[in-house]
Amino acid sequence: MMVLNRNSKIEGISDSLAVGWAVRNLMRDIRKSCLETEEAGCTVFLKKAEMAPEKYCIRVSEGQLIIFANDERGFVYGLYHVSKDLLGIQEFWFWNDQNIIPKKEYVIPENYRFNSGEFAVKYRGWFVNDEVLLHTWSVNRREEEPWEMVFETLLRCGGNMVIPGTDKNARRYAKLASGMGLMITHHHAEPLGAEMFARAYPQLTPSYSEYPEKFERLWKDAIEEQKDRGAIWNLGFRGQGDVPFWENDPAYSTEETRGKLMGQIIRRQYDLVKERCPQAVFCTNLYGETMELYKKGCLALPKDVIKIWADNGYGKMVTRRQGNHNPRIISLPPKDSGGKHGIYYHVSFYDLQAANHMTMLPNPPEFVKSELTESLKRGAGDFWIINCSNVKPHTYYLDFIAQFWREGTIDISAHMEQYVKKYYGAGHTGKIVESFNAYWKNALQYGTHEDEHAGEQFSNHVARMLISQYMKNAGQKCEELNWAADKDTLREQIEWYLSLCEKAVSDYRNYLRECRKTDAALTGHQGRLYKDTVMLQAQLHCYCFEGAEKVCESILNGMDGEYQRAFYLAGKARKAYLKADAAMRMREHGKWHDFYKNECLTDIKQSAWVLEGLMGYLRNLGDGPHYYQWQREFLYAEEDRRVMLVMNMENHLKDDELFALMEEKWGDKEWIL
Repeated sequence: MMVLNRNSKIEGISDSLAVGWAVRNLMRDIRKSCLETEEAGCTVFLKKAEMAPEKYCIRVSEGQLIIFANDERGFVYGLYHVSKDLLGIQEFWFWNDQNIIPKKEYVIPENYRFNSGEFAVKYRGWFVNDEVLLHTWSVNRREEEPWEMVFETLLRCGGNMVIPGTDKNARRYAKLASGMGLMITHHHAEPLGAEMFARAYPQLTPSYSEYPEKFERLWKDAIEEQKDRGAIWNLGFRGQGDVPFWENDPAYSTEETRGKLMGQIIRRQYDLVKERCPQAVFCTNLYGETMELYKKGCLALPKDVIKIWADNGYGKMVTRRQGNHNPRIISLPPKDSGGKHGIYYHVSFYDLQAANHMTMLPNPPEFVKSELTESLKRGAGDFWIINCSNVKPHTYYLDFIAQFWREGTIDISAHMEQYVKKYYGAGHTGKIVESFNAYWKNALQYGTHEDEHAGEQFSNHVARMLISQYMKNAGQKCEELNWAADKDTLREQIEWYLSLCEKAVSDYRNYLRECRKTDAALTGHQGRLYKDTVMLQAQLHCYCFEGAEKVCESILNGMDGEYQRAFYLAGKARKAYLKADAAMRMREHGKWHDFYKNECLTDIKQSAWVLEGLMGYLRNLGDGPHYYQWQREFLYAEEDRRVMLVMNMENHLKDDELFALMEEKWGDKEWIL
């Protein structure tokens, strides 16, 4: 009888850094999943064989478990397959705190054999973008360890490429990702992975027409740095940030001049790479304004470049909304268009409007399946890069898409049940599956299109827009909100938003109540993971929409001159946002200590901070400039309040102290959720 146990060894290929990583990780998994024993364990042997790239075969022969492959990624995949199939270590074991119960040994059937299949997508990976949580978090006091786990998880999912972070992080972690077995590709705003011009030359205008030799020096340096990393070279030219270059260079005022320059630059980048890497693979992002230029015939591309079509950040394969501009042009290649095509797809997005970053994509699996299926039908199966941001909030959809890029399709119900059993355990599967499905059922639809469901940014950024506009000029509408509510007045915009928030509060309170019922039946690891994932996201939506609802009520009262009531409602809104932030911080057990500390994009705690400003503004309108009347009203007894020999006998109360007195007096019942 062959067994894997603590005494098993791994022998064979030893000159590959990536294989070495996977070997060490498999040995780590064996130690985690096996108890101490005196008995011998089998040897896992790595043996080179004539096979297609990335393929592997595993079989038992002469008392050994042999992994056959012809390249390092084939061996890496094979080693992680042993970890999953024989030890039960799942792809997202780290992110979902998989409950691993050690056994003495794991029996390997005598006829065990596995042959890897074809991937439905050729190049497949993640873009570690908007990675603000990973950026400041460390595990075992090592800043690199979270990134090691990102790359390991991606390899376990069958990924073979990565954009290893944004800006400085991409450069910092590229070597690590490459060393673990992943090809490197690049952010659409950082062509060739080169250093940003504005960082290298902070005193110069970032204009290619003025400084072509300086741009090309940066590109050449990037090529030299990455030429041995198996890069997939991203060609393009955006501004110094995630904006079009013409926002920094007004000389290019027409679509023709913009497209012509971009095409010339792409060809120059292409030629520079070809000089050093004759077999190079190229891609370019048809993203936002670039796609519009391409579809209008203003942008010419080399024939062998993979054209990457992007969703709008909400999972719909149409052009993204930028500010108030939302053309929704189909972002997929025409059928039978020829050439190579891929997609850039978001399970997480950041747009300061309505997207999801800290919570799951609010659009349901059936919708995502439809979009991915259509992408493959249109020939976009050469390249999939998935925006995974900080991984942990998005493990369900990352697992979903990983199966899709392996199989080319997915059985949603079977996958959901399998996912829940893998990570939450076999008990109460039905109730947990119901919680996932109810998440999408309760998502707030803020627009008319099927993808226009609100992530947590809608209950934070829109609320802050309205507060800002009210404090700047209540007589003018918020132009920044025209993408969703192009009304005549600010009051109409607030009333529109309030009606949506009221529905969201009602739905999410009911959803959270059901989540709490489910949680009450769960214990141990299952209950902890449920609180960390499904219930936390229910809390974030519920509490943030409670805050947004109170923001609307506060401003409307302020517009009507009811400043005291407006002040109080602003305080209630602040309290709701702080409750949402506290819910995140309460889930920072064990290795997750300070995981949410740098939540600075949606920045729920900033919503509370902005409300402090609103409270001060309203107090000034209603109680300034001397700030004693409200204090007397809520601090003094009736007989003292009416005697005005001295205005006040105590230090002036701070806004939060005054709010606490109001809350004590008015005694509004709060939802205990």
